[in-house]
Amino acid sequence: MTRFEFEIHATDGKARTGTIRMRRGEIRTPAFMPVGTAATVKAMKPESVRATGADILLGNTYHLMLRPGAERVARLGGLHRFMNWDRPILTDSGGYQVMSLAALRKLTEEGVSFQSHIDGSRHMLTPERSMEIQRLLGSDIVMAFDECPRADRPLAEIEASMELSMRWARRSRDAFDAGGEHAERSALLGIQQGALDERLRARSAEALQQIGFDGYAIGGLAVGEGQEAMFATLDFAPGQLPEDRPRYLMGVGKPDDLVGAVLRGVDMFDCVLPTRSGRNGQAFTWNGPLNMRNARHAEDTGPIDHDCFCQVCKAYSRAYLHHLHKAGEMLGAMLLTEHNLSFYQALMAGMRSSIASGTMDRFAAAFIDRYRRPPG
Repeated sequence: MTRFEFEIHATDGKARTGTIRMRRGEIRTPAFMPVGTAATVKAMKPESVRATGADILLGNTYHLMLRPGAERVARLGGLHRFMNWDRPILTDSGGYQVMSLAALRKLTEEGVSFQSHIDGSRHMLTPERSMEIQRLLGSDIVMAFDECPRADRPLAEIEASMELSMRWARRSRDAFDAGGEHAERSALLGIQQGALDERLRARSAEALQQIGFDGYAIGGLAVGEGQEAMFATLDFAPGQLPEDRPRYLMGVGKPDDLVGAVLRGVDMFDCVLPTRSGRNGQAFTWNGPLNMRNARHAEDTGPIDHDCFCQVCKAYSRAYLHHLHKAGEMLGAMLLTEHNLSFYQALMAGMRSSIASGTMDRFAAAFIDRYRRPPG
């Protein structure tokens, strides 16, 4: 039984393609993880998510601890059985969601006390409790507990936050290792912090490597700094992390974000964008995003994307999808979500293939030119 093994098959510049092997299956990298916040990828059945090409899903510690509760999920056989997904699941630590609740939280050295957005109940989330929740859920890839400050905070605050996250990383490691059988069959990833500052990120990376993790995430990006600043940080941040471990850019992103990050050495991604956009009438295509509510689609009998081979594009017209979204029918959200997730997985497969053939630069340039070109 393989607990966690990462093999790089090919490189092209900084871009890498490889495989993460775990007991519940292999994860092809670069990989995009659909987000199953509350034990479901919204508007999708698990078998439909798998059919798009997804190897792994993301579950959310914060939301699942509040409803239905980690202890209940454990009593019901764990998250995989609960949601009928038999492949790997990565669970985030809850740190990002707690960060977003600034008006409802109190942060101390011990952890974060906060008020539930659901019913106002009070909770305390610490590195130890985060590890316990992820163990109860039965996560395959566990994330260390951290704080995620916005990049526009004063540098002194970002430095103090990074140092706190590194102390929490040590506590997360200790608590994870005390998790018995779960620790023996799952993996733990540390999270690099430091916002946009190269010196702080180097210190964070060094601290994480001294502790030792199975892989490393790049946190604190995609929180409002913009793509140019994010890419400038990714020009150095992945290289500060071990080459032989997977690198995970958290919460990213738009299709052109993914391409730019892979070019800079990132291996794993997650984002709510393809599912949220699907519910709101936006479709992603090789020629850029489309608003399916737009009147110009009302009598268009063609597919969303002529170069897409997903089941939605094979069977449904733009006109029908336009009608569903204008009428507020739930099928519209379901079909656009399936298409968007299929598009994201096709994009990842295209990058894996181009890295293997040594043509990633050419693939990226052609994709960006086409994706960003104004519709004609």
